[in-house]
Amino acid sequence: MKSLAQLSINEQGVIQSIAKSEFSNKLMEMGILPGSEVKMCSKAPFGGPVCVEVCGYCLSLRKKEAGLIIISE
Repeated sequence: MKSLAQLSINEQGVIQSIAKSEFSNKLMEMGILPGSEVKMCSKAPFGGPVCVEVCGYCLSLRKKEAGLIIISE
């Protein structure tokens, strides 16, 4: 298992869990839920935000937030 931030562009996975943090509720409100399929669409250079597709829409997340999301491939 690895975090969402570790996915390569166009790589997909299934969300397994979200680490407890101040952002976990915010992520779940945005549709980041265990069991959902997620795909890495793009990454900004120099550790910037990432763009992921989940539930048919695209979300931009800080790399720190994406690192809280544990996925399986």
